[in-house]
Amino acid sequence: MPCVVNNPDDIVLEAKQLKKSFPSPDGAISVLNEVNFVLQRGESVSIRGESGSGKSTLLNVLSGLETANSGELFWQQRRVSGRSLSWLAARRIGYIGFVFQAYYLAPELNALENVLLGARIAGSLNRRVIDRAETLLARVGMAHRLRHHASKLSGGERQRVAVARALINDPPLVLADEPTGNLDEATGVAVMDLLLELVSEDAKSLVLVTHNPEFAQRTQRQLTLHLGRFD
Repeated sequence: MPCVVNNPDDIVLEAKQLKKSFPSPDGAISVLNEVNFVLQRGESVSIRGESGSGKSTLLNVLSGLETANSGELFWQQRRVSGRSLSWLAARRIGYIGFVFQAYYLAPELNALENVLLGARIAGSLNRRVIDRAETLLARVGMAHRLRHHASKLSGGERQRVAVARALINDPPLVLADEPTGNLDEATGVAVMDLLLELVSEDAKSLVLVTHNPEFAQRTQRQLTLHLGRFD
């Protein structure tokens, strides 16, 4: 189902005719083929597709971590395409929160320190932000594990910390790439419940890549990526 935009000011993310390919010995491999996408403030969208359909590549392009070969990308109507890496990094840190399948926590840091990493990078670490981190960890059920190193946490606990970390800079947009892929079924359901609850409570926009049809149906809009474009 297409996105109906009533107010352009409500657009958080927009992609126009994105194309992305990767070189190979046998010639370029097309991964994204003229993808168009619009996400509104407070909207949740799931993206499904078979392995190799380009889901993770699309998230990387939407976040500016990878550059499209052609097409245009906008964050809140501000053109992102063609910007420098330093410009992208400076604005991405406060604009997008990431939740990955592999957690990407620093094992030598405790839960609280991992959540605060984004604030440190953004140069915004202060008492108020520390209080926010502690509040977020409490909201994800990790108040009792603040000082435990990531290496001592279970997979479900690590992903809860990762969800809190994604929200520390209060970004308007959250991108989640198979966030339950490394978890057992029960833990995956609990983490998905938590993620959807938090983004809804804080009126954040969510793009969720998932292979799970039940999780996909819990978002407001469901898309399928096939052969590099949305069906």
